[in-house]
Amino acid sequence: MKKITMGLLLFGAVYSINAQKINLGKAAGIVSNGAKALTFTNDDAIKLSKESVEWMDKNNPVAGPKDPYTVRLNKLFGKHKSQDGLNLNYKVYKVKDINAFACADGSVRVFSSLMDIMTDNELLAVIGHEIGHVKNQDTKDAMKSAYLKAAALDAASSASSAVATLNDSQVGKMANAFLDASHSKKQESEADTYSYNFMKANKYDVVGAYTAFKKLGLLSEGSTQTNFEKMFNSHPDSNKRAEAIKKKAEKDGLWKDPGTVSLPTAKLTK
Repeated sequence: MKKITMGLLLFGAVYSINAQKINLGKAAGIVSNGAKALTFTNDDAIKLSKESVEWMDKNNPVAGPKDPYTVRLNKLFGKHKSQDGLNLNYKVYKVKDINAFACADGSVRVFSSLMDIMTDNELLAVIGHEIGHVKNQDTKDAMKSAYLKAAALDAASSASSAVATLNDSQVGKMANAFLDASHSKKQESEADTYSYNFMKANKYDVVGAYTAFKKLGLLSEGSTQTNFEKMFNSHPDSNKRAEAIKKKAEKDGLWKDPGTVSLPTAKLTK
């Protein structure tokens, strides 16, 4: 099993609880240079995203309909299944990694360990960020890169402009490569803005986006937190992102000082 060492869209830390690690298969192979000829559309990204998520759903523990994690997520996001022109579906993976991700096909997956440390408003902000990546089509580039790595196309087939059909093993590698992908700092900043506007438009407390990033900042200080381990990634500094949210909220007259932000000592999902 491969532990997520870099949240595809937002996170880069692992919370040590009694749960499984997400199962993503083996690392992806190397791609031949000829694969650059591939013409890759958002429709291709949607199709391959669907295949990847179906594979992950089969290979990881998914919370059932009556599970407290599912009940909480449905309560929070049930009314957002059709959001900003997107058709979204949500599930919870009961794994130890702290993460959430969204794919081009509208699949949103939230990890139980994330729900254990985030309040409702913080989760709303986190998933709003993930939806932003889908709306902005950031996931298309990530899926294209994952597909090319997983397909390991030979010189002849890689010269084709069409997306080839992958076998089950390749789909697993593609899922792995997709979750290992990173977005640019510009894409992350734009998704942060989308999340803030999502919170504001739906009259949620935008300060939840601030406190979510402050918690991530605490997670990055792994040497002072016995229950967390520090993991490095290419995402912008969490505390700087929190301050950017604060400035937006102050400008909009929505800022309310949350006081000292700390990590919970008990699970927030009951």
